[in-house]
Amino acid sequence: MRTPSSGQLPLTDPNDVLRRGAERLAVQYDGLVSEETIERVLFESYAALARTAKVSTHLASLAYRFAHDRLAALAQAKGVIPKTVPEVLFVCVQNSGRSQMAAAWLRELGKGRVHVRSAGSEPGASILSLVVDAMAEEGIALTDDFPKPLTDDVVRAADAVITMGCGDACPIYPGKRYLDWQLTDPADLDLDGVRRVRDEIRARVDELLREIAP
Repeated sequence: MRTPSSGQLPLTDPNDVLRRGAERLAVQYDGLVSEETIERVLFESYAALARTAKVSTHLASLAYRFAHDRLAALAQAKGVIPKTVPEVLFVCVQNSGRSQMAAAWLRELGKGRVHVRSAGSEPGASILSLVVDAMAEEGIALTDDFPKPLTDDVVRAADAVITMGCGDACPIYPGKRYLDWQLTDPADLDLDGVRRVRDEIRARVDELLREIAP
């Protein structure tokens, strides 16, 4: 069974992008997810991102990417797309700092041994600029990433869920590993402070990798 591939849609009228996006996703997830579910998830994703977006120029395209990942998670949770590596979900409040750095480090250091997602219980409008700068110092670009709301489908698909200051916002499902990393919110820090959080997250990600994907 094939795993659908992700893609980027050209930027035109948002409704047109969403309509064409639903058609493309229906082809990619044919036999895996119903067309009704695809359309619902896509428009839900657009509405969720629109609540915090400061500009709407790229919103429909981002919603397509977000919906694509949610549908993959949904198909994984249903067992119609097999998991070939462990799935890790990082959750913080705004998905603009800690969880973004953790996801980026895990992608970088995991080198394909894990699949990672991130989300926020109350997602912000964009990734913190100092977080982008601090990760760029390590050669890791966050320019294509964006805050995403926490959804049930990505929690269900995860094997390990790691929270960072979001309290009880994350639903609990049996059979999953839950960890809580106590980390300072980079929103309250200067660049040197963000660097310290960045390095602490790297150390924790190294340890996590040794446990779940040695």
